[in-house]
Amino acid sequence: MHLLDAIRDAFLLLLSGDADLWGIIWLSIKTTLLALLIAAPLAVLLGYLIAARSFAGRRILIWLVQASMSLPTVLIGLLLYLTLSRQGPLGDLRWLFSQSAIVAGQVLISLPVLTAFTLAAVQAADLRVAETAVTLGASPWRVMRTVLHEVRYGVMAAVISGFGRVISEVGCAIMVGGNIAGETRTITTAIALETSKGEFAQGIALGIVLVTIALAINAFMVAVQGDPRAARGAA
Repeated sequence: MHLLDAIRDAFLLLLSGDADLWGIIWLSIKTTLLALLIAAPLAVLLGYLIAARSFAGRRILIWLVQASMSLPTVLIGLLLYLTLSRQGPLGDLRWLFSQSAIVAGQVLISLPVLTAFTLAAVQAADLRVAETAVTLGASPWRVMRTVLHEVRYGVMAAVISGFGRVISEVGCAIMVGGNIAGETRTITTAIALETSKGEFAQGIALGIVLVTIALAINAFMVAVQGDPRAARGAA
């Protein structure tokens, strides 16, 4: 099949409302959003605490968080597979080859990204923000809220990066999800499967969806941020 023919068929497939295709897309979005809802609060809190507190081993912890961002997702999938297998410590949950396993893997993949980006954003914040809040008698919880509000765009960038990292990964999803049609087949695992079968149209269609999602969330981020130079000029 020629490339142009495959691209044409991909658009026709998307416009036809194919149930299997859109089921794969919905499953990927659903599991990704659920994973971020679980991981984001914990990661933001952890990133803030690491950045704002001084304690023994802090530099080592920062190094571990940053290093864990580079872990191959297939390795995370392997460790999670062994944990969720019948002989593993969490085998009784019977999550292996289920959407729950995919979400668990996505949480583990997104946590380092969200934590590291939040940590960097808080470290780059103006120290006077927290100092002023403390001077005014704010509680530690209120200080944290004030600082996080100040670096909200950095936190949003962390969430968007985590979303991109999770929805585009394939290794962990295949290992713990099993790529089961209608149950655990995500966009990336479907692309890998269909391409290996020579069904390029569906692979391209799903790739178009991934690119569209990436463009949409980044456009949202740009729209929310506005023009920093214009804001400074107005100030």
